[in-house]
Amino acid sequence: MAKSSQQQQPESSRTRRCARRLPLVGTLAAGGVLLLAGPAFAHVSVQPEGAAAKGSFATVNFKVPNERDDASTVKLEVTLPTDHPLASVMPQPVPGWKVSITKAKLPKPVEMEGEKITEAPSKITWTAEDKGVGPGQFQQFPLSVGQLPKDADQVVFKALQTYDDKQVVRWIEPTKEGAPEPENPAPVLKLTAAEADGHGAAAADGKSEAKAGGTTDATDASGSDTTARVLGAIGIVVGITGVGFGVFAGRRRSV
Repeated sequence: MAKSSQQQQPESSRTRRCARRLPLVGTLAAGGVLLLAGPAFAHVSVQPEGAAAKGSFATVNFKVPNERDDASTVKLEVTLPTDHPLASVMPQPVPGWKVSITKAKLPKPVEMEGEKITEAPSKITWTAEDKGVGPGQFQQFPLSVGQLPKDADQVVFKALQTYDDKQVVRWIEPTKEGAPEPENPAPVLKLTAAEADGHGAAAADGKSEAKAGGTTDATDASGSDTTARVLGAIGIVVGITGVGFGVFAGRRRSV
């Protein structure tokens, strides 16, 4: 009987060690999911309210999340493209922020609606008049722009995000097809095929814009749901792998 008791004691000890490891493995697995999920939602991005059609006038939103937990965003500077100048740029007022537009002469005049344009906005700056975008918050900056280029599939905007501790995050890196996303990608506005009437999102009765906006919201929701499922699956795999590793390690030590 004494010998049988001695054989059971190591087995019981291994069981207790495995049980103690499970919370630690679960914590590491959850932490891994958070590390994977965090950066995907911290980028400065540009999104259309409706369909951003080639050659049209459209309203876009620059979405600025605060990725810091110890500082607030107090300035956003967006450089407008020079290869496809936007002759018309009108910001929507944002409470608590002042806005300024910088213009520059164009290397080559462009014609828009029968008028020759020799200069165009080159940069737009929003500056907080109060506390700005605090930790755990985001702010949208609406902008009406036009005309969007007719011979391009996207418009790239470079942005600088300034915090109240003077740190500047430069969202200026190009995203290359087939390559991993850079650490600080520049905001990119995707363009759709031009409408037959040439107005795109600026439909006369506003119904087309509302419909397009609903489609965009549904697409965004679908994308978010897919991302959540993928991250959840990754978390499960990481958790199972960690548990297996902990049990295997405990058995090796007991041998």
